[in-house]
Amino acid sequence: MDDLPEKKKKRKSKQSSSPSSSGLSRRDFLKITGASAAVPLVAGAAAIAIEPDAAAVQGPGKVPVTLNINGRSYNAQLEPRVTLLDALRDHFELTGAKRVCDRGTCGACTVLLGGKPVYACSILAIDSQSKPITTVEGLGHPGQLHPVQQAFVDNDAQQCGFCTPGFVVACKAFLDQHPDPTLEQIKHGLSGNYCRCGTYAGIRAAVMQAAKAGKGA
Repeated sequence: MDDLPEKKKKRKSKQSSSPSSSGLSRRDFLKITGASAAVPLVAGAAAIAIEPDAAAVQGPGKVPVTLNINGRSYNAQLEPRVTLLDALRDHFELTGAKRVCDRGTCGACTVLLGGKPVYACSILAIDSQSKPITTVEGLGHPGQLHPVQQAFVDNDAQQCGFCTPGFVVACKAFLDQHPDPTLEQIKHGLSGNYCRCGTYAGIRAAVMQAAKAGKGA
């Protein structure tokens, strides 16, 4: 009987660590621990309660979207699920980027986002608002072609033309990073773009010509 107070102390210490004493109800505790089976929600020894309003939810209806494309501001009401490619082609009439695979594998829809080449079919327009976008229309025009565009013409680096705009943009981005490339670097650097007509030899020659033009040769 003398050890009874000691047992009571142990029971009290166990109760003090119960979910209810930490400020969470038993129901909230079960919700959090159930969710942590998929996503860990434990920091140290304390469970984290997620606030329902912590992240802003947009949609499913149309929301205002503003894109900086080729140095101009474009505004539209778009559903959050609209891709950058669909916004360019269907809402802003910038049809240079082509929809071919629509699965982020062929590169025909390549544009520059913050100076880096991306597949426009795989990026949401709503997520593209913070960085400048450059499409093939922003590189040059018939009266003043970009050196890469001129090199494609000079080397007959296109046939059906569907992959050409994406290749031109990808080549421009590649040369920005590799101004004096080797043939192997060109093969590797443009491996994310496919030409179903097989004009790879002409494309590689065009990149070499554009590189020389960039050096003033």
